[in-house]
Amino acid sequence: MSSDTPLNSFAPTVENQRLYRNALSCFATGVTVITTRTDAGPIGMTANSFASVSLNPALVLWSLDNTSNRFDHFAPATHFAIHILRADQQALSNAFAKHGDAFDMAAHDLNAEGVPVFQDCLARFECATEAKHPAGDHTIMLGRVLRVAQAPGEPLLFAQRAYGSFTPES
Repeated sequence: MSSDTPLNSFAPTVENQRLYRNALSCFATGVTVITTRTDAGPIGMTANSFASVSLNPALVLWSLDNTSNRFDHFAPATHFAIHILRADQQALSNAFAKHGDAFDMAAHDLNAEGVPVFQDCLARFECATEAKHPAGDHTIMLGRVLRVAQAPGEPLLFAQRAYGSFTPES
């Protein structure tokens, strides 16, 4: 199916930042909550910048906004957990997007490294920080996957500033 509307072409400048963000939002992503431990207790944040990097060794990444009020908790973390949310977990995503301490909304345990891990999500990756790479206004957090958990269900997706879901064809 094609459209008669031509592509809007522009340079990704500061003046066009909203247009750039709109273009990026055309790529549907899964929704995750990243958790770690701090001296003050557990903390989490919603992120959709998760990606697989390598199968052998098992590596994943996510991007941490350098201006986030949670940056100082995640940047020095030696371990973290990435939780891929199910289609029915939008409220959990919203809660961790607003507050880093929304753990009352999710049953969780502490793993061997002391990181809070949700008991209920679509998939979970428990990671040791492998490397951190400065990248513009973000820091790429590379994690070596130590343990994985997975359950059946449909993923929560985010695109064009809205939530949705995906049901695979049988």
